[in-house]
Amino acid sequence: MENIRPIETEAEYGRAIAEIAKYFENEPEFGSVEADRFHVLATLIAAYEDKHYPIQARKRA
Repeated sequence: MENIRPIETEAEYGRAIAEIAKYFENEPEFGSVEADRFHVLATLIAAYEDKHYPIQARKRA
């Protein structure tokens, strides 16, 4: 997998989102290089979102 690295900026995040979107329109075959790339991108995006856009649990009343 070439050119894949941690997402550290909003610009890199935007590029990763744009790249992963194409896989939703044309789902890669399980076990293919494209499926592996999708999985890695999804993992990197989730890590970036967890760090920069955390969702906090609401307290019950």
